[in-house]
Amino acid sequence: MSIEQSFDSNFRYVLVAARRARQLQNGAEPLVASHSRKACRVAQEEINAGKIAYVRKEDAPVLRPEVEGADIPKFAS
Repeated sequence: MSIEQSFDSNFRYVLVAARRARQLQNGAEPLVASHSRKACRVAQEEINAGKIAYVRKEDAPVLRPEVEGADIPKFAS
């Protein structure tokens, strides 16, 4: 795992901002002074100030559940 400061996609930026906004809504203290009272805007300002990072799991295996059942067809891939 590594700590990332920059975002590789807009999707990841939105995910991190949304998670931080939820933390702010649940009572977390803001890390930057902001004129806005909206949690999503405060979260964006924290990210832009470099106060928020995320952890990226490297080489994480993709696990697919095996479902057993007579009515479930199995296809070779």
